[in-house]
Amino acid sequence: MLRIGLFVATNLAILLLLSLTFRLLGIEGLLYQNGIDLNLSATLVYAAVIGFSGSIISLLMSKFMAKRSMGVYVIERPSNSTEQWLLQTVARQAQLAGIKMPEVGIFQHPSVNAFATGWNKNDALVAVSTGLLEQMTQDEAEAVLGHEISHIANGDMVTLALVQGVTNTFVVFLSRVIGHVVDRVVFKVERGHGPAFWIVSMLAELVLGILATAIVMWFSRYREYRADAGGASLAGRQKMIAALKRLQQGQQAEMPDEMAAMAINAGRIHALFSSHPPLQQRIDALQQRG
Repeated sequence: MLRIGLFVATNLAILLLLSLTFRLLGIEGLLYQNGIDLNLSATLVYAAVIGFSGSIISLLMSKFMAKRSMGVYVIERPSNSTEQWLLQTVARQAQLAGIKMPEVGIFQHPSVNAFATGWNKNDALVAVSTGLLEQMTQDEAEAVLGHEISHIANGDMVTLALVQGVTNTFVVFLSRVIGHVVDRVVFKVERGHGPAFWIVSMLAELVLGILATAIVMWFSRYREYRADAGGASLAGRQKMIAALKRLQQGQQAEMPDEMAAMAINAGRIHALFSSHPPLQQRIDALQQRG
């Protein structure tokens, strides 16, 4: 949840910043056809450049942003038995998953949480909260680590960046089309673009960007089931189920402010934007695997 929330928030900020920068530099002037019509082919190329730039930059920054925003302490030399166990467990699971040893870290928070991030499977970070280490058994924590290692091995961050790039492209493209239509139909601007185009297209980009997040979250929920299966393979199915049940017990615990909007609850709208499926559905999926 932390991994997805940070990625999406960073992507949206970069997307808006790139759009504003391109506009100030006058690059959007290339989208006009005969000074009157919107050149749809040029607009689509322009949208793809901004859209994929936003997602790729977010991907490359993901590990740095996670460390800074969550205050992750990266274990270089274990100072106690818990840190030693973390390193040994991650090293063993990484070897089984066929990836290089990721960085391992701990962040201070009472909630039971963990995340994995990084721009590729051989340059990743796995971090767990102090709350997880305090409230979970070693078997449960092992399963959570296996789940995160599976995210890395499956290349979920790279795939997520590609999905985000595609949605970004359509967000930028459609926002310019909406701005153009409003400028011509409502404000009757006949040549070039007036202030309404810039204002409407930026507002449309923000709104469409939020709506497009629902698509990215659907993809994230889909990948969670695969990561659960991977965690069950690396640590054992019963350990994975036990870990999910433990999370279910603490589901109402307070989340970090940065991720409050991603917390799971029963609301339909909120469920649409949740990065994870309901825990009971994940448990049922593992039990059905038999």
